[in-house]
Amino acid sequence: MKAIGLIGGMSWESTALYYQIINREVARRLGGLNSAPLHLHSLNFEQVAERQRAGAWDELAELLAGAGRALQDGGADCVLIGTNTMHKVAPEVQARLDVPLLHIADATAAAIQAAGVRRVALLGTRYTMEQPFYREHLARHDIECLTPDEAGRAEVHRIIFEELCQGHCLERSRAVLQALIAEWQQQGAEGVILGCTELPLLLQPEDVALPLFDTTRLHALAAVDFALGAALRRPGSHGRPRSTAGVSP
Repeated sequence: MKAIGLIGGMSWESTALYYQIINREVARRLGGLNSAPLHLHSLNFEQVAERQRAGAWDELAELLAGAGRALQDGGADCVLIGTNTMHKVAPEVQARLDVPLLHIADATAAAIQAAGVRRVALLGTRYTMEQPFYREHLARHDIECLTPDEAGRAEVHRIIFEELCQGHCLERSRAVLQALIAEWQQQGAEGVILGCTELPLLLQPEDVALPLFDTTRLHALAAVDFALGAALRRPGSHGRPRSTAGVSP
């Protein structure tokens, strides 16, 4: 089994989900007492968020590249960035690595394509919804993304940073997301990307009528596929992982 390297702490709430999903899936596939050889470099999210707000993406690229290199040097055979937003600097991180960086949008796109979906709503931080890096990555897979209006983007961003990243899951915030998704369904959306790794803490398949693409779970399962040799996919590959779990019907 190959070793997985995870750059986490953004926030630690979703990093805990990664750890749980990866190890439960390894145990499910291999049985017994099997768990994943996993190296974790957990960052202080306050320092990351400060740089995000300041637009200091070059500093963040250097920070994450250093974390990825440390994971590789420590024995990791692949690296994951455990957040959608920080995939803005994924190319810079991959350039510093000799092992593959498993891109969260590749894992998500593979599941969307497998479901026969082309038009999806994207929920995430302001950075993920407003900046082009994520939508353009999905567009290379022929996937169109819808995003909320300015007020909607601001509210989703607030929910993520002021509530979910601090461990608060509020019913009123779930209702906000449900209302946004209901509007998108009327606009022809065929599914919803939970494009922030904390969003699965608040929104589950039974909460909405459209299929949910849980990026946290899909990314974690792609790491298990890699570790077990089920799908050796380097960045830029359009191959599909073996498992499509993480997509709600």
